[in-house]
Amino acid sequence: MDVSNTQQNLATSQPNYDKQSELKAFDDTKAGVKGLTDAGITKVPQIFIHPEALENPSSPKKTHFIFPLIDLQNINKDPIKHKEIVNKIQDAAETWGFFQVINHGIPVLVLDEMLRGARRFHEQEIDVKKPYYSRDVARKVMYNCNFDLFTEKALAANWRDSLYSVMAPNPAKPEELPETCREIVIEYSDHVMKLGCKLLELLSEGLGLKPNHLKEMDCAEGLGILCNYYPACPQPELAIGTSRHADNDFFTVLLQDDFGGLQVFHQNQWVDVPPIPGALVINIGDILQLISNDKYKSIEHRVLANKVGPRISVASFFGTGPLASSRIYGPIKELLSEGNPPKYRETTMKDFFEYSSQKGLDGNSNLSHYRI
Repeated sequence: MDVSNTQQNLATSQPNYDKQSELKAFDDTKAGVKGLTDAGITKVPQIFIHPEALENPSSPKKTHFIFPLIDLQNINKDPIKHKEIVNKIQDAAETWGFFQVINHGIPVLVLDEMLRGARRFHEQEIDVKKPYYSRDVARKVMYNCNFDLFTEKALAANWRDSLYSVMAPNPAKPEELPETCREIVIEYSDHVMKLGCKLLELLSEGLGLKPNHLKEMDCAEGLGILCNYYPACPQPELAIGTSRHADNDFFTVLLQDDFGGLQVFHQNQWVDVPPIPGALVINIGDILQLISNDKYKSIEHRVLANKVGPRISVASFFGTGPLASSRIYGPIKELLSEGNPPKYRETTMKDFFEYSSQKGLDGNSNLSHYRI
């Protein structure tokens, strides 16, 4: 198949629009959104025209919000500082569901190389990337455009290509990882796992629990690394980089470059998350909201398409491993009382993931399905 011709054909909307045929033709190229931009398209193909972009102005209201920024410096040396950080994380997790951390222990050189490694993979020739292109969720290393591309409930395709790697508890073998980013993905995942365990201690303390409570619930048992590539979009007002959603994990650690585009839905409006050099964005996931009985909030967020690019981001998702997927999760007993009864029914991670995967990024909360 001639990728270039296919991309050009996709760019024109037909009166008798057959979405499934267009999706298949696009997917068969295995070239992703980058293939469209490399072909020089000037119009967004119809499968990418997103109602969310058309309904929501891309620029947030000018209400002034200060996005939570927490300095983890000297957290283990000063008990007063430690308590102050716990309080700040607790407040951010309850009110925003998001915060940024600096002085988190991951060297800037590692962060920068992780972004470069993600970019190197996505900017290879199509034939080099094709062997990694798959929709088989059993694979430990997988590259594609939109994991839910063929989900009927998906409103439109997102303007984004992704490389996903399973890094814990049974990580992909080094030889399974793409050579262009192999070493840095392994190094970065080691760093981010240590940070994740530290964050779980702080989040546990913020709930009034012993520091190792959430870790003992296997909240850092599983780790998946998602390297996202958002090419420049010729009509960003018609497309969405990533449509509005909340994460279906315990929590996520996000490394983003200086392009921006990430927005959080806060106080009924979209708020920009400012890119800060060396900072990492942390957000609460659905399962942590469920087990904290709504104490911590899993908040919807999205990524805008942009006329300039590419934007690179690396999301690290903390969940359970396959062996723990049958473990039952419900509101933590120590947090419940007569005045604070359970707000969710119990579920296994396997059931939760299967439900959220089937549902796709349809703009609706995964949690509403489990609310009592």
